[in-house]
Formats: sequence, structure tokens, C-alpha cells
Amino acid sequence: MDREGFRGQILGLDVYDTHTHLVGRSLAGRDFWEIGEYFWLLEELQAAGYPRSLGELSEDRRIDAYVKAFGETRNTSMNWVTRRIFEDLYGIDITDGASVRTADEAVREASARPDWPARVAKKIGLKRIVVNVEGDADFRNLPDVSVLVPRIEGPIEEWLSAIMEAKDQRVEAERVSDRIYDTLAGYRRLGCPGIMFALERMALKTHGASESLKASGNSRDEALTFVLSRIAGAAETNGLFIQLFLGVEGGWNSMGFAMGNDPDRVVKLHGLFESHACDFELVLGSEMSHLDAVQAARAYPNVYVGGQWWFNFRVSTYLDSMQKRLEALPPSKCSLVVSDGRCIEWCYGKILLVKRLLADFLFDRIQQGWLDREEALRVAREWLYGSAAGRYKSVLSAEG
Repeated sequence: MDREGFRGQILGLDVYDTHTHLVGRSLAGRDFWEIGEYFWLLEELQAAGYPRSLGELSEDRRIDAYVKAFGETRNTSMNWVTRRIFEDLYGIDITDGASVRTADEAVREASARPDWPARVAKKIGLKRIVVNVEGDADFRNLPDVSVLVPRIEGPIEEWLSAIMEAKDQRVEAERVSDRIYDTLAGYRRLGCPGIMFALERMALKTHGASESLKASGNSRDEALTFVLSRIAGAAETNGLFIQLFLGVEGGWNSMGFAMGNDPDRVVKLHGLFESHACDFELVLGSEMSHLDAVQAARAYPNVYVGGQWWFNFRVSTYLDSMQKRLEALPPSKCSLVVSDGRCIEWCYGKILLVKRLLADFLFDRIQQGWLDREEALRVAREWLYGSAAGRYKSVLSAEG
């Protein structure tokens, strides 16, 4: 089988998208701009001179500026994704102002069709889609696809504030422990398979050693260590996994976020992994942590390597991560897809890029004699779908 034939086989495989920002009542992009200005591409367009103050432009000037910046960024992977979205789904090549206007009409027309999200999902093999807000999980016209994994940074901040502001922090910490358990038990009753949150950088050496607090004078890191331990304990008791998003830091600039390459980020979590039997999935937003995550998944049966997040969604980092996973872990320990999509069309485009990279990566390993075709397909099935499907089962369905 040649490379194109193998790409076709990978393209046909099922996908479990483990993190999106889709909203069930509005899965499709509603106009050209919701697709064409997806925030990762928008950063690249602005790097090529696309204006930041778009509200000040007329429609014609906005289109002209877009076409110019889009042409300047044709070398980037996000531009490739955008072109494939419009070519594959609408049959349109974005080259000039007329093509943008035609694309806008096509997107508006498609978004009004009830079957459009299902058609897009079927075209890329998208079987399950994770969302993090309960109200977003009701996918209209796309039944039995959404999976709710609640995002809990808000509650974590409330729990931390309650401890830090209390006169007797030890007493308040026990009250917080009860609230943590009640919150996670509520998610269990909803049938959620797990919870997720982004974890900030910490100065403490380990997250696993603190089960108690002093009466007063605890640092924020000490309080966070306590809260993390109690979250993991409640997850373990309630049969939930924890999806940790690592490597993106806030507060460094006016944009709000930057890549945080902390060489100790993953190893500081080892105490948490060792102390609690719930599953942990590590989703990485910084380049430096790939090997550390793989090593943690080797060392701890309850640790899994997840997809690439934010600044890590690059051709180079994907290929590097695939190599580290392939040579060190059984494929059941690895999930590959975090589209971060805000409309179903961007889920399609980013999954298409991942499948293309995966096909070429595995085909080269076949050519080099590391894998045969069947073994390569087994790896692909687990990375794209099987690993997540085994871990993301509803607690209620698993019991029933």
C-alpha cells in the first residue's frame, strides 16, 4: 500500500475529540467570520498585518485585509486547516474577495440545515465530542455524541479563597473538603466520566504530601496542594478521572496567556499520581513537557497522555509527541485529539490535520520496519478513539 492509500485508511477511523468549546444549540459556524477568524488563525493573520480593530472596518475593507493576510500565511498549518475546511466542506478556494463573499453565503446556508453538523462529523469520523459546560452538552440534531466533562477552575478558586480568607484555615479546609466531595458526587450523579481543569504553576516540590493544613498562615500553594489532594480523593471515591491541562500561564501579558515551559511541571505532580488511584490525563500546552508526561504514564498505571493544547497544536510538536509515545507506551495509554474547536467545522479541520500527520508518521515507521501495517492501524485506532473511549465511559452507564 502506498502513502495515499494509508492516509485514506487513517482518514476513515473513528475519533474521540476530548476537548472542545462547542455549544449544543449552535454547533455550526454561522458565517464566514466565525470560521475564517478562528482565534488560532486570527493570531497568525494579525502577525501578517491583519488589523486588530476589526469593528472599525467596513465589510469591503475587512475582506480586502483578510485576503491579503490570508495569502501571507499560506505556509502555516492553521491556514492549511482553513483552506481544507472551505475546500472540503463547501467546495470553495479562498483566493480573493469574491471567494470570501461566496464562502459567507455557503456557510450561512449550511448552518441553517439541521443535518449539517452530522454531515461534517461523519465526513471526519467524529463519534464523540467533549464539552465542559452542562448547558452546552445538548447537541441539537447530533444525538448521542456529546460527553460532559465539567470544568472546575471556578469552584477551585472559590475553595482556595475560602481557606485563605478564613481565620482558622484548618477548620475551613474541612468544610471545603465536604464541598469538594459534594460537587464531585453531583457530577457522578449526572453520569459525567470525569472533571477537568487547567493547573497553574506551583512552587512546592510535590502535590502529594499535604493532607492537612495549619490553623493559619498557610501559603496559597499549600492550600492548593490540599485542595488538589481532596479533589483527587473525591474523584477516586466517585469513579471520576481528572483531565489536567498544563503549560499555559496567565498574567504575563495583556493577551492573558503565554506558553509556560516549566521543566518541573509534571514531576511535581508525581506525589498526587502516587497517592490517589483515580485516572489522570495530561493535556499539554507547552513543548517541554512531552517526555515528562510519557515518563509519568510509564511510571503510574493511572496516568495517561492526552492531546495537544493551545501552543502545542503544531506540526512539529505533534510529530515529536507521537514519536515519544510510540517508543515508550502502549497505545491504550494515549489520546491524541484535543481540537479546541468552537464550531463543528474547526473540529473537522483540526482533526483532519491530526489524521494527516498521524498517517504520515505511521507510514514512515512502516517503511522503516518498526511497525507492520496492522500494528500501525491498531496504534492509530487507540490514539484517535479507543484510549479515550475506554476512559470516558459514563459512570452511570458503567454501573448499569
